[in-house]
Amino acid sequence: MAVANSSAQNQATTQPKRRLSRTDRRDQILAVATETFARTGYAATSLDEIATQAGISRVIVYRHFASKTELYRAALKRICDHLTAAVKVNENGDYTNDSIDALLHAATNDPAGFRLLFRHAVREPEFRSDIDAFQTTMRATAHRQLSQVINDPTWATWASTLMPQVVIDAIVIWLETGQPDPDTASQRIRLATAGIFHAATTNLPTTAT
Repeated sequence: MAVANSSAQNQATTQPKRRLSRTDRRDQILAVATETFARTGYAATSLDEIATQAGISRVIVYRHFASKTELYRAALKRICDHLTAAVKVNENGDYTNDSIDALLHAATNDPAGFRLLFRHAVREPEFRSDIDAFQTTMRATAHRQLSQVINDPTWATWASTLMPQVVIDAIVIWLETGQPDPDTASQRIRLATAGIFHAATTNLPTTAT
């Protein structure tokens, strides 16, 4: 019986690992690259390091991505696509009361991706345009909605520019501070955006000079 068990164990340990499909391998490399880039930044990260973290050779990385730049861009596109799919909009393409909850949930599921996009990539001139397109869409959506309820067009622009940035920064800092009080985090962020709306719509007396 002992011999049989030993033989079975030897067969299990020598059984070749299942090879990933090309799509699964690409997804694995992107996930590892996202974690690594978010931890050490673009310049300090090498393809050798990503390959080691993924448990593969550099050659396999090159089969999927021609360069570190291409891999970085693909990682950014991956998180942008995830966030776009996650954020709730209504039939008119407007944000809803659930949009912040959905964005927070997406960030919780992929904190490295969220920080990579909004903490690291925005500081890289070579990749800034990749982020600008995503943020421009957020601001345009916010402006379309807020301009309907904020009469002064200047303050509508101010609020629609500020609100998305406040939401993003609030989530990034929430992630970096250990995700405190997750059950109330989205409500706290909504309070911050409500403050911006209040500031944009409140008539204040002009100070005499």
